[in-house]
Amino acid sequence: MSALSVAPALTPVTDADFAEVVLASKTPVLVEFWADWCGPCRMMSPVVEQIAHDHADQLAVVALDGDRNPETMRATGVLGLPTLQLYVGGHLVASIVGARSKPVVLRALAEHLPALAAR
Repeated sequence: MSALSVAPALTPVTDADFAEVVLASKTPVLVEFWADWCGPCRMMSPVVEQIAHDHADQLAVVALDGDRNPETMRATGVLGLPTLQLYVGGHLVASIVGARSKPVVLRALAEHLPALAAR
């Protein structure tokens, strides 16, 4: 996985724009924290890309390269990769660490985004 392999459905986010793109968003935002060397990150990418595609009307999905953005990694408390964090109204409401199946991720998100559960 490289910076170029982040799916087009996933907007890259960096230390410089995390606050603007994620914390200031009026739409819920799912952040995928990943790195090139992370095998489980490569396993999660298709799951996250599918969620981004299927729920684009309810959820923004962005990707942050943890190696290139250490400030955001520290500020968000992310210690392991892959990590998914859901922000609603600029607040962290859910965090999923490690590779998980799509149903597991959707259940965790639906707890905070009831519209996802209705699908």
